[in-house]
Amino acid sequence: MTPIRVGPLTVGASRRGPAGVRGATIAVAAVLASATLPACSAGGPSAASTDAKGGAGHVRGGTATVTVSPHGARAKAGEPVRVAAHGGTLTSVTVKDARGRRLSGRMSAHDRAWVSDRNAVPGTSYTIVSITRSEDGTSRRARTSFTTEAAERVNKVDWRPGDATTVGVAQPISLVFDRPVRDKAAVEEQLTVTTSDDTEGSWGWMKDWSGKDRVDWRPKEYWRPGTEVTLDARLNGTNSGGDGGWFVRDYRLGFTVGARQVVKVDLDRKRLTVERDGRPVRTFPVSGGTPGPDTGSWRGTEVVMAKEGSIRMNSETVGLGDAYDQKVDYAMRLTWSGTYAHAAPWNAAYFGRANRSHGCIGMSDSDARWLYRHTSVGDPFEVEGADTKGRVALNNGLGDWNAGWDEWRARSAL
Repeated sequence: MTPIRVGPLTVGASRRGPAGVRGATIAVAAVLASATLPACSAGGPSAASTDAKGGAGHVRGGTATVTVSPHGARAKAGEPVRVAAHGGTLTSVTVKDARGRRLSGRMSAHDRAWVSDRNAVPGTSYTIVSITRSEDGTSRRARTSFTTEAAERVNKVDWRPGDATTVGVAQPISLVFDRPVRDKAAVEEQLTVTTSDDTEGSWGWMKDWSGKDRVDWRPKEYWRPGTEVTLDARLNGTNSGGDGGWFVRDYRLGFTVGARQVVKVDLDRKRLTVERDGRPVRTFPVSGGTPGPDTGSWRGTEVVMAKEGSIRMNSETVGLGDAYDQKVDYAMRLTWSGTYAHAAPWNAAYFGRANRSHGCIGMSDSDARWLYRHTSVGDPFEVEGADTKGRVALNNGLGDWNAGWDEWRARSAL
């Protein structure tokens, strides 16, 4: 039989780490050469067209022996599938799960080893078919299988922004995990951010306002308008570590960056200015939070998280007792702690004159209506003022921009 030779299977990928794009290299031969694999084998018929089956991950075909790891009926998940030839070379390797989906991989330089690009996932059966060529030229087909243990716990992800959306220039990618993530480096390794203009950025870990583990990816500077962004979170088969559980699916989302619009709020002058492409397009009077540790406004960069329209605001939900309970219009959420920009006609006497709210940025109905219509999720509000109560925390909304670039990069697990 004429041997069938399959060259290396190459999958291009880039990892965005602390310094932007992080190369991913799989050293197949070195890994397999050092691996301790089971030496149990079973002989088979000599005909080249007949399958040779063996137990414990070790299959003999002619004079060439094939070892496979993981193996067995309760194999460990979270590791690549490794195939090695002894006494010959591999001419092809095919790995499929129970649903017939192929697991891609690549061959070593001397065709004696193959390793999958992805880890074996929990609760899945895999079938490995390899073709070898022995030192005497005999071609042989070998087949084996293994099944991974099911996951006792499963971790899930909630993310921002939504898929196929258009966002403002300050919008980070934000992932919040349902269960704790102990092995942050293992998880971050599986997160790839691709941009249409090679934007430099980094992941940064924190505790979300909810208390859950969270990781955000933000550029070094605000996004350039028109940038197309894709997140490929290849988490299936990754262990969170500790009692966090396994990820059992991948996540993928894409979004586009819209116009460069920055909202600048000067609470000393009680003025809000909307800038597009660095040029002011509209300025109007506002009233911020009454100076004080409870009612003052936050300073720093706050990103529009959501446009919520007409909502009911209740002071008890933000720890201010029964100070207020009323309906507000044109509400745009800026923090988890309850900061909004919204219409506040009851405060009309203070617009442009004094800060007399409970922490929000209030304005007239007509100004709020205009701002609501012209603002996008992801637009930054850059707030400053001497009487503010402090800088907004990174996890209080999408406050990533309140860390300097070096400080932000240091939050990466890689």
